[in-house]
Parts: sequence; C-alpha cells; structure tokens
Amino acid sequence: MTEKIKDIVIQKEDAVFWLDKNGCWRNQNGKFRHKKIIQYFHSSIKRDRHGYFLYQTNQAYTEKIYFPYEDQALFVFDVIRLNDISLVLNTKQQIKLNPCKLFIKNDSLYMRRGEEIIKFAEQGLMKIAELLDEENDQLYIRIKNQRYKIPEVDNFSALD
Repeated sequence: MTEKIKDIVIQKEDAVFWLDKNGCWRNQNGKFRHKKIIQYFHSSIKRDRHGYFLYQTNQAYTEKIYFPYEDQALFVFDVIRLNDISLVLNTKQQIKLNPCKLFIKNDSLYMRRGEEIIKFAEQGLMKIAELLDEENDQLYIRIKNQRYKIPEVDNFSALD
C-alpha cells in the first residue's frame, strides 16, 4: 500500500526567514552565510496566486513556505552578453532582457515581466552598468546600437 504524501503549507507570517531588499536571505540571527543553503533557497522559489514560496518535496511530504520579502522576491544576479542579453535570476532562471520594461524606483533598477517585478541586485547591476549612460539626469541603456530611455517611477502602480 502506498502512503499518501503529506502537504505542509507554512504561511508568510509564520516563516522564520525573509528575503531582504538586496536579495539576501535573513532570519532572526542575521544574514545567511552558508552558500549551499542560500543557493538552495533561491532555486526553490516558486509562485502561485497566493504569492512567492519556497518549495521542496521528498518521499514523505511536500512543503510550501510562503516567505516575506522587503522589496521583491526575484533578483537579477548575473548578466550574460552573447547575441542577446540574458539575465540570470536568483532562481537560476535565465530570461531575455527587455529594455522597454526597465524602470528606476528609489535609485534601484527593475524590470517588469508580466505581473512580476524583478530587481537588479548589486552584482547584476555591476554587470549591466557598462551599457548604461546618463544624460541630463536621465538614464539610458544601449543595446545593439539602440538607446532606450529608462523611466523613473514613484510607485509600482504607476507601471499599470
């Protein structure tokens, strides 16, 4: 007889860790330090209609832990420049840069992808910095001999 796998769901308010505004995992003792744990957490991020959560499964159970985050749950950690520019997210997913979806809020660079907002972490911003230029207090990105204006917004609802 096969035993049923138990589903464990932990709500955001009961999570004992969170993602800070820089894309770093934290708990009551401070910033996570173990690289393998940090990578495992990032690669376990999923999303459903209730929000972002960490997901893991084994033979006995599946576990969803909805977690709080200070700014966004998705971050650009790396940039790959080949024919196109690919962004490597904290989840390890690679997506194509869409310069028309970039924007700035509170001196941070973001990109909108559907309903999701992705923030450039410091290491991602450093990798894309050479494509950015500023003129008359306006930021632009240069891609394939084309220049795109990056608008500044006061709040995320201004993007709708």
